[in-house]
Amino acid sequence: MPRVEQNHDDRHHHPVHAVLLVILGALGAVIVVATVLSAAQTLAVPRATPLLITRWVFVAAGSVLRGTRRIVPRRRGEQLLALYAPMSLLTLPLVWLALVLVGFGLLFTAVGENPADAFLESGSSLLTLGFREPSGVGPAALAFLEAFLGLGLVALLVSYLPSIYASYSRRELMVTGLESLAGTPPSAVDLLVRLARIHGFESLGPFWDQWSHWFADVEETHCSTPSLVYFRSPQPERSWVTAAGAVMDAAALVSSTLDLGRRPAAELCLRSGYLTLRRVGDFFAIPHDPDPSPTDPISVTRAEFDAARAELAAAGAPLRPDVEQAWRDFAGWRVNYDGVLLRFAGLVEAPTAPWSGDRALPFRSSPWVRR
Repeated sequence: MPRVEQNHDDRHHHPVHAVLLVILGALGAVIVVATVLSAAQTLAVPRATPLLITRWVFVAAGSVLRGTRRIVPRRRGEQLLALYAPMSLLTLPLVWLALVLVGFGLLFTAVGENPADAFLESGSSLLTLGFREPSGVGPAALAFLEAFLGLGLVALLVSYLPSIYASYSRRELMVTGLESLAGTPPSAVDLLVRLARIHGFESLGPFWDQWSHWFADVEETHCSTPSLVYFRSPQPERSWVTAAGAVMDAAALVSSTLDLGRRPAAELCLRSGYLTLRRVGDFFAIPHDPDPSPTDPISVTRAEFDAARAELAAAGAPLRPDVEQAWRDFAGWRVNYDGVLLRFAGLVEAPTAPWSGDRALPFRSSPWVRR
């Protein structure tokens, strides 16, 4: 009897092959859904959410950065740090598009395309190039969906970048303005000494109000967009972390050491500051005691406090007579933000600044997969 040739398409009906196609389709769907959710939560949801894809991109970029800094001159290190956040952020949409390309490639394979044609059809649909025509209703539906998602990702990114740079500009405007009072790098003692010499302590009321609003804005923007934490100031000697530390230290000195009467605005500004650092730090798993004891140790030594007090006295600032009580009050304020401030200084590799960047605690990177 003549041999009957097996139809070439019969392989699709083989049970093992059918199961493989189902697995590829399911894997492709998972990749697409995970990528779309990651992009939507990163760009559209106003709340910081730990996302594996976003985290992997930043961790990978950080690893490349650390490796590069070992082989370049030290003066280039700050330039590399300044590139870290923008380049990581711009890499994210490329990773999302690549994952969507792979996911839909698997889906096209699952509906009958061979792998090479599936890749070409996925790329044609994602980038809306149109050089591949879908063969059938199923592939056409996938092509329409992929084109829609590709355009949506681009539209989200275009609307996202202006908002993140607007938040960055508001933050840096106050950091830059602090230089006129606190110097560069910012110092709480320098700020108060300068005001003492020009008899300007009465001008501190609006100052505390402005920085309370600044802390509130930082909490809202940096909790919604945690990548802002890594964006560095235009000048290498400035940092939003050291600026926050200088303002809170100034408020702590005013509330504990200067004899100016009770200053509720300074105390509220200080509270706004340490609550902001704690809440932004929660996203990065920065540990802190929510209710520390006033007697817990702090990184500022008694000798440093006494030196600051002597400098203020030399500038003519009115000081409270009870030195021991002033130290206890200062330590009781500082303990609320001491650890989280120094860990933030380590996280962003803040420049050297008194009582913050000069004693930064090393930040232990969290694992690639969160607890």
